[in-house]
Amino acid sequence: MLKIAYLPFFLFFVLMNGYSFAQTLKKDTLPSKKILYFPVIAKSIETNWSFGLAGSATFRLSKSDTTSRTSNIQSVVLYSLKKQFITAINGAEYFKNEKYILNEQISYSSFPDKFWGIGNTTPDSVVEHYSFQQYYLYLHLLRNLGHHFFGGVLYEMQHVYKISYIFGGLFDQENIAGRSGYFVSGLGLSLTYDDRNDAFAPDKGNFAQIYFNHFDPLIGSSFNYTNLVVDLRKFLRIYRKQVLALQAYSFSNIGAEVPLRSLASLGGANSMRGYYSGRYRDKQAFVLQAEYRVPIYKRVGIALFGSSGEVGHAIDDFTLNGLKYAYGAGLRIRLTKKEKLNLRLDYGIGQGNNQGFYLQLGEAF
Repeated sequence: MLKIAYLPFFLFFVLMNGYSFAQTLKKDTLPSKKILYFPVIAKSIETNWSFGLAGSATFRLSKSDTTSRTSNIQSVVLYSLKKQFITAINGAEYFKNEKYILNEQISYSSFPDKFWGIGNTTPDSVVEHYSFQQYYLYLHLLRNLGHHFFGGVLYEMQHVYKISYIFGGLFDQENIAGRSGYFVSGLGLSLTYDDRNDAFAPDKGNFAQIYFNHFDPLIGSSFNYTNLVVDLRKFLRIYRKQVLALQAYSFSNIGAEVPLRSLASLGGANSMRGYYSGRYRDKQAFVLQAEYRVPIYKRVGIALFGSSGEVGHAIDDFTLNGLKYAYGAGLRIRLTKKEKLNLRLDYGIGQGNNQGFYLQLGEAF
């Protein structure tokens, strides 16, 4: 499953200039809508140095609605020194009284990437470079069922093309599905329990979601397989405004052939920080992670985090000896005082030589 990871590491002076400019557009005393724009000079494990423009809009769809959480849309355009181009829009819209919630992600990427093969024990030394272009669409509409439960329908589309790789290398040796390009289209259902008190940085509440998404030739997919995802989160206010955030996440594929960029994976800005996104890939993956968030002074805070996870071809492949781990710390800067929208700068460390910076709008989970 593709997860766009962007805004990895802002230079501090660019961040401050962008933030000051945004503040002239809207004050915190006007809570109905806030728009932030800022230039980006960025660096991450996946992109090296990159440059672009980012933006965030927070708003309420109904001015009279004071009970629903704040809607948000984030956008980014980035070009890196590795000749990677990414443009993405992510959003979450809360309709009046949260009767409906719409989550969406739309992106295009042209991306030189890395591949270590399939499995949980692939060595660092076998890395192979490849590149691809991709259009991606994800839509998830949820209906409030009462008592914090939501039923949902979702649609996902990936069009991966112009894949360039080393003939006779890992792609050929492991017979990677979709290495000549592919189109997948899937429909699914979800059930969610969500009583978090905030959409951006909750300090209490629970989030539990299970969904399946079936990709089938009947709806235009090149491959026939099913994703099954379980995402459990808990947020505890420990002392004053200090928060302990916990997550258990599993991603499973059911089907004979699953294309490369739909495989389960470890690494990235939101899970197993410190590992290259997709460092380990296989049909199944699970991750446990925890983060302790501490406010320091006014809009500035810090966070300590740790995670452990594993990939496997089947559930019985998972072993305690196969667990990967990562840990790190980060800085939090509150961009909007009322809506708790944080800019987070994290440094994650994994096993071996896996480590790196990440910076995004909003918390990792």
